[in-house]
Amino acid sequence: MKHLIESLKKNRLQSILAPLLKCLEACFDLAVPLIVADIIDNGIAKNDKHYVVSRFFLLVAMAVFGFACCVVAQFFSAKVAVDTGADLRHRLLAKIQSLSLKELDKVTTSTLITRMTSDINQIQNGVNLFLRLFLRSPFIVLGATVLAFSINANLALIFVVAIALLFLIVFGVMTVTASHYRRVQQNLDNVTEITNENLDGVRVIRAFSREKKQQEKFEAANSILLSSQIEVGRIASIMNPLTYVVVNGVIILVLWLGAKKIDSGLLLTGNIIALINYISQILVELVKLANLITQLGRSAAGMNRVGQILEMESSMEFSGETGADLSKSDEALCFEHVSFRYDGGGADTLTDISFSVKKGKTVGIIGATGSGKTTLINLVLRFYDSTSGQIRLCGVPIESIAQSELRSMISVVEQKARLFKGTVRSNLKLGNEQATDEELWNALELAQAADFVREKPGMLDEPVEQNGANFSGGQKQRLTIARALVSKAKILILDDSFSALDFATDAALRKALRTLPDDVTVLMISQRAGSLSEADLILVLDDGKLAGKGKHEELLKTCEEYREIYESQCSGGEAE
Repeated sequence: MKHLIESLKKNRLQSILAPLLKCLEACFDLAVPLIVADIIDNGIAKNDKHYVVSRFFLLVAMAVFGFACCVVAQFFSAKVAVDTGADLRHRLLAKIQSLSLKELDKVTTSTLITRMTSDINQIQNGVNLFLRLFLRSPFIVLGATVLAFSINANLALIFVVAIALLFLIVFGVMTVTASHYRRVQQNLDNVTEITNENLDGVRVIRAFSREKKQQEKFEAANSILLSSQIEVGRIASIMNPLTYVVVNGVIILVLWLGAKKIDSGLLLTGNIIALINYISQILVELVKLANLITQLGRSAAGMNRVGQILEMESSMEFSGETGADLSKSDEALCFEHVSFRYDGGGADTLTDISFSVKKGKTVGIIGATGSGKTTLINLVLRFYDSTSGQIRLCGVPIESIAQSELRSMISVVEQKARLFKGTVRSNLKLGNEQATDEELWNALELAQAADFVREKPGMLDEPVEQNGANFSGGQKQRLTIARALVSKAKILILDDSFSALDFATDAALRKALRTLPDDVTVLMISQRAGSLSEADLILVLDDGKLAGKGKHEELLKTCEEYREIYESQCSGGEAE
C-alpha cells in the first residue's frame, strides 16, 4: 500500500478535490427527496402552481451544479488513476532493470508481464472508483439515515437494521472473494506463460507438428482460469440479489407502517415519498459500495503482487565511484580461483577457474555444451557475482567498479542475436548514442554487414521489425556485432556470435577483428576450434572446470579435451 500512496502523492490536490466534489454532489442528491416532499405536501396538496414551479427550477439548478461537480470530480479521479498506473509501470520497469539476474531467474517473464499489465490495470480501476465513491457512498448512506430520523425516528430504525444487514452481506462476500481473486491472477500468469511459450517457439512447434498438443496444454490452463473466474463470479453474484431482497423488504415495511401513520395523521404523504427515496438512495450507494469493495479486492490483490516486485532488493551492489585509474594496469582481466553456483543449484557450474589476460589480447573459450562458457562471460559482465574467488578488471576488483563504468568498458554480442523494433541506425546506436554515420558504417564494414545494409532501400534507416524478424539469422548476428563495435569498448565479448555465418564470412570477420586497436581485448566463445586457432590464449572448459589453457599448438599437445574437439572437427572439414 505504501507504493500506491507514494504514487498518489504526485496528484495530491486532485486526490483531495475529487472526493470532496463528489460529496458536494451528494449534498444536492440528499436535498432532492426533501424538496420533492415539500412540493407534494405544500404545492400539489394546496394546488399552488407557483410554488411547484419555483421548486422545480430549484431542482434544475441543483441538478446543473451537481452535474458540474460530478464531471470535474470524475475528470480528477480518472487523471489520478491514469497517472498512478503510469507511475507504477515506470517504477516497476525501473525495479526490474535494477534487479540482478539472480532475482530475475526466480520470477518468470509471464508473471512480470501480467503484473505490468493486468494487475496495474486493476489498481488503476480501483483508484478511479475509490476516489469517486469512498466518501460519497458512505456520506449518502449516513446522510440519508440522519434525514430519515428527522422525518420519523421509528421508521428510521428500520433503515439502521437494513444498513447493518447490507454491510454484513457486502463485507462477507468481499472476505470470501479476496483469496479467489489472487488465485485468478495466478492462473492468468500461467495462461500468459503458455501463450508466450507458444509465440516464441512457433517455428519449433510447427516443425514437429505439435500444434494440437500445445493447444491442448493451453486449453487446460485456460479452463483452470475460466473455472476460477466463474467460481469467484458466482460468489460475487450473490451480493446483488441479497441486497435487493433486504432493500425491497424495507420498502414494503416502510410503506405498510407509513400508511398507518398517514391514516392516523402522524405523517404526511410527502414524507413517505422522501423515506422511499432515501432507502432507494441507500440501495444504489450500497450497490456502488459493494462494487467498489469488490474492485478494491482485485486491486489489493494486484497491488500485493506488484508490491512483491517493488520490494525485491538486488543481491548485487555497485559502488558509486571506482576510485582507481583503470588505465594504469596492463592487465585486462584476471580470474583467481573463481567458483560459481546458481541459486538453488546442486553443484558448482564453474569450479576453481584461474587465468589472466593482458590488454589487447584475444582469448578463445571452447568446451562442450553445458561446460560453463556463457556463465564465465556472465561473471565478467557481472550479471552474477562469483560464489568464491576474485575477478579483476584492469587490476581492480570487479565489485569496486561503478556500474556505468563497468558497462562502458565491456561490449557483448550474445549467443542469440537480439534486435529491437526500430531502424538499423537505432539498433546500432544502442552501443553509442553519439556515434556518427561514418562510425556506424565503419562498424558495419568490420562486421561484414555493410553490403547487405546498402542493398536495403532505407540503408541505415531501414526498418527493423520486433526481434529482427525481417532479417536472416546471419544478418542479425552481423548487425549485433556491429552494434558492439560501435560502442568502442575496451573489452569485446563474442558469445558464439559466428554460429550463423558461413566459413568465408567467418574468416573475413575474424580478419577484420584483428584490425581493432591494440588496447581492445577480445573474449571469443566458439564451438569451432579453427575460429580460435590464432587466439593468444585459449581456455578449454569441461564440466565447469578449466581442462586446459594455452595457445592452439600447445593445447593440441597437452590437452586431450581440446585435441578431441579439434580432431572431430578437422575430420569433418570444419577446423579451418
